[in-house]
Amino acid sequence: MAVCCPSIFSLYIARQPDPTETAHPHPEEVLTLTPTMIALLVVVGIALLIAIVYINHIVENNKLEKARLKVELNDRIRRCSEVNETFPGQLMSPALKLLLTRLELNATQRLLLLDKSSAALKAQVTELGGLIAKGESIPVNNPPNPVLTEAKAKDVRFLLETLHGQITRAAKDGFLPTNEAKQWLTEIRHLLVVLHIEFFNNLGKLALQKNQPAQARLAFERAVQYLRKQPVPAMYNAQIKDFEAQLARANAQVQSALEPTTGEVNELTEGLKTDEADADWKKKSIYD
Repeated sequence: MAVCCPSIFSLYIARQPDPTETAHPHPEEVLTLTPTMIALLVVVGIALLIAIVYINHIVENNKLEKARLKVELNDRIRRCSEVNETFPGQLMSPALKLLLTRLELNATQRLLLLDKSSAALKAQVTELGGLIAKGESIPVNNPPNPVLTEAKAKDVRFLLETLHGQITRAAKDGFLPTNEAKQWLTEIRHLLVVLHIEFFNNLGKLALQKNQPAQARLAFERAVQYLRKQPVPAMYNAQIKDFEAQLARANAQVQSALEPTTGEVNELTEGLKTDEADADWKKKSIYD
C-alpha cells in the first residue's frame, strides 16, 4: 500500500518547477489588447498619416513656389532689359538708365539665390554691378527713335506702362524706398506727356510737308487740348504757346486754300452778271 500510493509530500515535490527552466508567459496574456490601447494605436496611426500628408504638401508647395518665383523673376528681368534696350534715346536719361539697371540687378540676384550654380547669372550680376558702380556716368547708348506714327506712340507708351509696373513691384518688395518710387512714378507721367508732345509735333509737321494743312491743324489742336487737360498745365506753358502758334499758321493755310483765286472770282462775277441779264430780259418779256 505504501509502495503503490505515493505520499502527499512526494506529489508536491514532483509539481515544483525546475528553477533552471525559463518561465514563459501564457500566449493569451501577450496578445490581449485593451480597448484603450487599440484606440491609442489608431490615434497614433492617424496622426502619423496626417503628418506625412502635411509634410508632402509643404514640400510640393515649396517646389511650386520656387518654380513660380523663378518664372516671375525671369519675366521681370526680361521686361527691365526690354525697356532698357528699346526705350527711345531722346527720352532716356542716365538716371532712368541707372534705375532700370538696378531693378534688373535686384531680380537677377534673387534668381541666383534659387539657382546658385548658374554661371550665366553670376556673370550677369557682375556686369550689372559694374554698370551701377558708374553712377550717373552710366553709358546711355539708346539711339533716338522719332515717334512719327500712332503705332510707335503706343509701343513707347507700353514701355512706360511696363516700367510703371516694375517700379510698383520693387516698392512693394521693399527694394525701392516709397519716396523714391513716388518720384519715379511722377517722372513716368511726365515722360508720357513728353511722348505726346513729340508725337503731335511730328504728326503736324509731317502733314504740313505733305501739303495737308487740315491734318496739321487737327494734330496741333489735339496737342493743345491734351496739354491743357494735364493736372498742372502751367508746367507746359511753353509747349502750349508753341502749338498754338503752329495751329494759327496751319489754320491760315486752310483758310487760304478755301479762298477762290482771282481767275475763279472773275469767272464767277461774269456768270452772275449773265444770270442777272437773263433774269432782266425774262422779266421784260413777261411784262411786254
